[in-house]
Amino acid sequence: MQSAETVLGVLRERGRRGLPCNKLYRQMFNPQLYLLAYGRIYANKGAMTPGATQETVDGMSIAKIGRIITAMRHERYRFGPVRRMHIPKKNGKTRPLGMPTWSDKLVGEVVRLLLEAYYEPTFSDRSHGFRPGRGCHTALREVANTWTGTTWFIEGDISDCFGSLDHEVMLSILAEKICDNRFLRLLRHMLTAGYLEDWRWNATLSGVPQGGIASPILSNIYLHKLDVFVEKTLIPEFTRGRLRARNPHYRAVEAAIVRARRAGDRAEVRKLYRRLHSLPSQDPRDPGYRRLRYCRYADDTLLGFAGPKAEAEQIKNRLAAFLRDDLKLELSADKTLITHARTQRASFLGYEIAVASSASRTRRPSASDRRNRRSLNGTVVLRVPASVVKAKSAPYLSRGKPACRNPMINESDYNIIARFGAEYRGIVQYYLLASDVFRLHRLRWVMETSMLHTLARKHRSTVTKMAARFKAKISTPHGLRTRFEAKVERKGRKPLVAWFGGIPLKRQKNAVLTDRQHTGPVYPNRQLVTRLLKGRCELCERTDSIQVHHIRRLADLDKSGDPQPTWVEVMAKIRRKALVVCGDCHDLIHGHPATPLTQ
Repeated sequence: MQSAETVLGVLRERGRRGLPCNKLYRQMFNPQLYLLAYGRIYANKGAMTPGATQETVDGMSIAKIGRIITAMRHERYRFGPVRRMHIPKKNGKTRPLGMPTWSDKLVGEVVRLLLEAYYEPTFSDRSHGFRPGRGCHTALREVANTWTGTTWFIEGDISDCFGSLDHEVMLSILAEKICDNRFLRLLRHMLTAGYLEDWRWNATLSGVPQGGIASPILSNIYLHKLDVFVEKTLIPEFTRGRLRARNPHYRAVEAAIVRARRAGDRAEVRKLYRRLHSLPSQDPRDPGYRRLRYCRYADDTLLGFAGPKAEAEQIKNRLAAFLRDDLKLELSADKTLITHARTQRASFLGYEIAVASSASRTRRPSASDRRNRRSLNGTVVLRVPASVVKAKSAPYLSRGKPACRNPMINESDYNIIARFGAEYRGIVQYYLLASDVFRLHRLRWVMETSMLHTLARKHRSTVTKMAARFKAKISTPHGLRTRFEAKVERKGRKPLVAWFGGIPLKRQKNAVLTDRQHTGPVYPNRQLVTRLLKGRCELCERTDSIQVHHIRRLADLDKSGDPQPTWVEVMAKIRRKALVVCGDCHDLIHGHPATPLTQ
């Protein structure tokens, strides 16, 4: 039996060479792939969340993998319906979220590994969503670094993309490269498994379940057709010319400057230079020059066009027609906009995007560099939307002022500061690419004051005393910064430190935030897989009916009992949320009154 690394490496090489993918269904019989999938997803929060049945990752075993493989060999494996719930969106609507059973999650991860290994080398460099080593920051950095001179932004958003993917189109796209009908039938069963809402079964006529393990890679395979259309058809059609023609008015002023210098008229030279700096050096209306650029993150697309608005309208219409006719998708009328790059701001991935213009023309000094040159003219500028600062500050305000968060009063100082710090860092680190990231000073003050109010309420003290108690100085590349720290001392080990603040709100052009860190077929949690393969109970040393007991968090362990159960002591000692046990010990754990809830 080939190792998982070998299987995925072969698929990756076939995809890179453009070779068809044969006998893919046979890889569903490889237990190494299931162990790899298990190691990648068992730590996810959703692993302990039941789907249509009560099955979760708790009780995972080699025998369960064997049963799944046996069903696969006889083509008897069927995906069950996902349990659907609705989560709110910013616009007041809701988004359906599907929760599969654990077995379906495991098989879905194996399918995702196989599809990603084969298709990833074929994807466009302009696609950034749900891909290893890529994310929002890579997409935004591409726009900021390479879209200089853009005149119009075309913002594209596909209406209910995940829920509208046509199954027949999806399977026809997959069949172009995958020559294995058994694997295609398995994917059809996955797509048409249906969903349970209020415990009533409903058919899935289109789309992939949001929350499904394989949904992101399937959507990327589907929308790769859009990438190819834009790159092979639209960009060549709407791109021409190597350089813009020189502006004749600019050249006339240059010639006048030469004549004034020869005549020795310095006052006239200064006057002509002021005139020169108010003119573009190249003809912005040059009919022989066009540029079209493209970037996509999941279902959000952004196109930058240098040319007239009439042609930008044509590009938008061509894009909508291709999505409607070839992919059976519709652009959202409310979110698909044509935005003037110099006078308006486009929205993309939570940022506002605009193009800087010369200070003499727009009275914006940010468009000139320190030497008062127009070197920034035409460059793309990323900004923090004012609505983001307002929305992110709202949970920490009461009647317009920073207030105590009462639900956190009974938590430890360490947990309070750690919680506020994690929330603050997540927002700041996302917006470090913005040129005006300093606008988050308002958010920092609001969250910091709210945190100090919470600590003051807990200790029945004042904000000033709490600030003095937890304040600390740290050194950063931009000098000393103040932050707030709480420590938990540990014998023989370094103390645990929770902290808030201390991040310089300075733009970082090379900030990186990728959605997925794993770029190859590695075992991110190989230790648990190795423990499982040993086949020995970690409580009683038996070797029969080996399973893995899982809990959501170590904090869920009930340590109040005296004496504590053996399994609680072992899990607390090794500081792991999973324990390899035999069937009898697992039954005993679930029958013990100290057992934490796992549903």
